Amino acid sequence: MDGSRKTILLVDDNATNLTAGKNILKDQYKVYPTPSAEIMFDLIEKITPDMILLDIEMPDMNGYEAIKKLKDNPKWGDIPVMFLTSKTDEGSELEGLSLGAIDYVAKPFSAPLLLKRIENHLLTESQKKQLRDFNNNLEDMVRRKTMQVTNLQNAVLNTVADLVEFRDDITGGHVSRTQKYLKILLDEMIAEEVYIDEISDWDMDYLIPSAQLHDVGKIAISDMILNKPDKLTQEEFETMKKHVEIGVKAIQKIEKNAEEHSFLKHARLIAGGHHEKWDGSGYPIGLSGRDIPLEGRLMAIADVYDALISKRPYKRPFNTDEARRIIEESSGSHFDPALVEVFSKVADQFAEVVRNSTYY
Repeated sequence: MDGSRKTILLVDDNATNLTAGKNILKDQYKVYPTPSAEIMFDLIEKITPDMILLDIEMPDMNGYEAIKKLKDNPKWGDIPVMFLTSKTDEGSELEGLSLGAIDYVAKPFSAPLLLKRIENHLLTESQKKQLRDFNNNLEDMVRRKTMQVTNLQNAVLNTVADLVEFRDDITGGHVSRTQKYLKILLDEMIAEEVYIDEISDWDMDYLIPSAQLHDVGKIAISDMILNKPDKLTQEEFETMKKHVEIGVKAIQKIEKNAEEHSFLKHARLIAGGHHEKWDGSGYPIGLSGRDIPLEGRLMAIADVYDALISKRPYKRPFNTDEARRIIEESSGSHFDPALVEVFSKVADQFAEVVRNSTYY
């Protein structure tokens, strides 16, 4: 029986008030008569009351000081506090409520009125706790469902990216490495506040995985071109270039049949923009400067760097120092100068990715 009762701390420096209050409450609640705020703080280290009935006018630490200390501590801040006081002026009541008290009962108090107010407030607190628990459980459920969807999305992306790499068997590890390069660039951009107004709106949990689709259009390119051991002819290169438009159309088709999602938007802009060049000489549209989506300008650096350090039948792999020099020398022609400056600061991290790669 006693274990189901709510616990109340009755804090008052007047022994008569403590006795009277305990006699009123003891049949319905577990009551701890407490003669000072200092003792109250010692007591709540051992028990957590459901409510504190707190006198205002006490020596050493008054009720206002005590409630401030309670509310400043995360362990105790949610404990409801009701002031019991002989002060009846409006200013005192307003001050108590502004400090976080849930009610203000004047002494000498009516036993039935005090019991009813305590009952009502405890019921309200119980309902608030139930609502908090419900919201927390709902948030946990939403997080779990979101994680399931995200994991499924990433699994599909990984599978599609693997299909591209299985067909384009001379670029093993390219997708994984370019994702890491992008993450390095973005971390430095945030630290340096480069294009910060634009990237601050990006969800990196979707942007980085979306980069896996940058070459998805290669699925539609003939194996004879995709895996040709020699350098492509001009005609073959024109065919290869079509992978960009094919990839963009594939992503747009998904967008039409799905709710608007940032990872699809990022994927489309990366796929469509990573072969454009700062000076307008790229493809498929010939965009220049900031007309090229920022996602595409970023991927251009990651993509070209990885192509440079990778072995091809028609070329030797450049070492990381050579790849760095080529990227830096292409600032303002192939690449966004501001992004090349960022790249130069993290080029050693790019090189570390290459050294840790199992295949390139």
